[in-house]
Amino acid sequence: MSTNNLSFRLAAIAVVTLATFPLSGCYPGRSLPPRPAAEESTSSPAPTVSDEPTDASSDLPATLSFDDGGLLPSTTYIEWGDGLMADDGWEITSPDDGNGGWTYGTIDGTCTAQFWQGLASDVDFTSGDDKVASDAMLGALLQTDAASISPHAVDGAFAYQIGGNADVANRQVTGQEDGRTWIMAARAFTATGAGVYVIVDCTGGDVKAVLADVIDKNAIVVY
Repeated sequence: MSTNNLSFRLAAIAVVTLATFPLSGCYPGRSLPPRPAAEESTSSPAPTVSDEPTDASSDLPATLSFDDGGLLPSTTYIEWGDGLMADDGWEITSPDDGNGGWTYGTIDGTCTAQFWQGLASDVDFTSGDDKVASDAMLGALLQTDAASISPHAVDGAFAYQIGGNADVANRQVTGQEDGRTWIMAARAFTATGAGVYVIVDCTGGDVKAVLADVIDKNAIVVY
């Protein structure tokens, strides 16, 4: 899925006063660093070349609590794993828009799951606090500020690298209107300027159970 300039709009969320609000930014592609210039040597032996692959994951924290996010290298790439692609209960309703956003819907039409990933340059990350910045992301989506969101948000978690864990802390807000219930879950990473969120919106049913299923099948992949 794409991770480029975000102009993702909340057109599918018509609850409370959710006006559209773009989070704009560009998620740069990863590239190899330039090779150092060759140096002549008359006495030093050539370095031994190992065939063993390097493990970039060894530089990553074991979990991604809000505090652990500060341990990420600034060049870390963060994205959603797509576990709904092969799930018979879900289908793409809005394909990857090229700006970091896409949406799945349940086959029975009762729920949608809107995903986004990328740089959140319109969100204030200057606090250096991933929890505060995550609330700021939610505030941006709801056209308010982090201070207004924080009293109503709760801690939650995404899965980290693979499903079956709750190792990526997030912040969540819930709303209801006209028989619909939605939950927004977001995580900002101030060390990288990146963020992810998902919005699960259901008409009837248990939206919390649907969100839990979505989170388990769509881990946050970090490398």
